[in-house]
Amino acid sequence: MQIPGHIDPVPVPRKPGVVRSDGKRALLGMSKPAMREALVEVGIPEKQAKMRVSQIWNWIYHRGATQFDAFANISKDTRALLDAHFVVGRPEVVTAQVSTDGTRKWLLRFDDGEEAECVFIPDAYRGTLCVSAQVGCTLNCRFCFTGTMKLVRNLTAGEIVGQVMLARDALGEWPNASAPQPPRPVIADDDGDGDDDDDAPWIPGQNQPGSNYTSDGRMLTNIVMMGMGEPLYNFDNVRDALAIVMDGDGLGLSKRRITLSTSGVVPMMARAGTEIGVNLAVSLHAVTKEIRDEIVPINKRYGIEELLAACAAYPGANNARRITFEYVMLKDKNDSDAEARELVRLIRKYDLPAKVNLIPFNPWPGSIYETSLPERVTAFSEIIFAAGISAPVRRPRGRDIMAACGQLKSSSEKITRAELDRRAAEKEAAWV
Repeated sequence: MQIPGHIDPVPVPRKPGVVRSDGKRALLGMSKPAMREALVEVGIPEKQAKMRVSQIWNWIYHRGATQFDAFANISKDTRALLDAHFVVGRPEVVTAQVSTDGTRKWLLRFDDGEEAECVFIPDAYRGTLCVSAQVGCTLNCRFCFTGTMKLVRNLTAGEIVGQVMLARDALGEWPNASAPQPPRPVIADDDGDGDDDDDAPWIPGQNQPGSNYTSDGRMLTNIVMMGMGEPLYNFDNVRDALAIVMDGDGLGLSKRRITLSTSGVVPMMARAGTEIGVNLAVSLHAVTKEIRDEIVPINKRYGIEELLAACAAYPGANNARRITFEYVMLKDKNDSDAEARELVRLIRKYDLPAKVNLIPFNPWPGSIYETSLPERVTAFSEIIFAAGISAPVRRPRGRDIMAACGQLKSSSEKITRAELDRRAAEKEAAWV
């Protein structure tokens, strides 16, 4: 039986692959079979290719090597051959910012000059990397700064993995790394949802178990596909990138520590559960058709009831692996007691193993929304908690460097309200 959503339901600008000016191919992001084929194509004997892939894989993903000269167990002639045809591959850091709360944001430039952002959020018990899937975004959620951007293109698997590699570079998290390490969290048991809402606050200068590298003491412990773009509209590349991240011979991160967030691309959700199998987060943000149509317009195509039914059918969802519902708190828009009670009703109706993350709205230039008052957020949370459903309030992180949820954007262009509306209409026309 064919899994629903095998065909991407929305046309996305695609390129045959990012071509470097020097004609070299990036090894980062290649699967092992693809890498073996590429090595044979440039003249490495087939009998050697499998062994070479294993060696290269180890140098890239276990040791963080960026230059072929570092591949000490590969002959000089073979290293020269590799250098003539390939690069390891890393995005270029255009800017690196550090928030007063320790959050880090990188603006990254890829080989074709396009840019995207990723964010690292350190906490006492985990460190979470927020990874982007697209340059721009397919969708036009009205509370999200990224949604104001045109969709430029999908990121490749290598560009997605490259964000993780870059973060480990910056954090000095490779064996024998000489870079100074910032405070690193102690790993503790968690529910695997990738969030940091129920942890003690990370305080610069504290919570420091030491700076010597150990494989089980890294800062970067969790990944959330919650950066720029809709991951399920770049399904193949996201799947292939996360396969490398989860590969025991790759970056070796447990799928329990990876969360994929979707705004509700219903036809792709079952496939994500089957082929990727990580934790699911859903950008719900409203409980009525009228309000969700406004702030998450993809609701006009895949409504709330259809979305929740897909959540109930998500492979692997259970009380140990709850679905996280993201709910941005917008003043006088979606934050009433009645809406909190309706959210509880919907979760119970579909018998969902769920957690609700309440996110105070993070302002950005030109936004028409305001953040709910703290007492309103608290009241909303208490109603959900009283029903036996976890509803923590996510602490805003990195607001001072525009790194908080909904604030990512790869350029600082000034856009008029008319232009925002025009872009939104163009996106909507593709899938409504």
